[in-house]
Amino acid sequence: MRKAGEIVGETLNLLKASVEPGMTTRDLDRIAFREITRRGATPTFKGYRGFPATICASVNEEIVHGIPGKRALKEGDIIKVDVGATIEGFIGDAAVTIAVGEVAEPLLALMEDTRLGLEAGIRAAVPGARVGDIGAAVQAYGEARGYGVVRDFVGHGVGRFLHEDPQVPNYGVAGRGALLRPGMCIAIEPMFNLGDWRTKVMEDQWTVVTADGKLSSHFEHSIAITEQGPEILTRHS
Repeated sequence: MRKAGEIVGETLNLLKASVEPGMTTRDLDRIAFREITRRGATPTFKGYRGFPATICASVNEEIVHGIPGKRALKEGDIIKVDVGATIEGFIGDAAVTIAVGEVAEPLLALMEDTRLGLEAGIRAAVPGARVGDIGAAVQAYGEARGYGVVRDFVGHGVGRFLHEDPQVPNYGVAGRGALLRPGMCIAIEPMFNLGDWRTKVMEDQWTVVTADGKLSSHFEHSIAITEQGPEILTRHS
């Protein structure tokens, strides 16, 4: 898990350094494929339930599961990049939101608050806590700042399969849900919207967008629950 997480983190670093106006989301997909395979891993998402690409690339009002293609990035866009890598039978899964050139201040705040919402969820992921403690921490952080906290798509267990039990919602009631035990690995992935939390799925049956057309941000880490507390497996700079 640590090796898979390291590959995901380094791939995200490369993608963050590569994003610039004028490039396409397919360009980013190619960069990620080369990096993951160069490190001896395989792209987890490619072929998963028919998904056709290495990464998910979701721009502006797209929340998650965007399919890379011909869309060119523009100055002021934000792009959510979700990366999975499998090596020696184990999976790492993480996501970041990246600014394309100079972006408006409300979007910078949205991105930073989503990242900090992820940190709040991670801090709650200690042995003996419950999945609801994570969701409650993320929800409280996001809603206190006026964001719509997406409910239709959630975090999950991760290990030998991309989506394992338990589900890890970004909302909930503290003290409820699955017990967190040392040795568990989960992916926590808050999605905050500038508007309402509601979503819709586009005609490609993959791309998820905000129902009201307002912009969204997404951050994710795979973590291990240890006796000493949560360990981030997909750390990046």
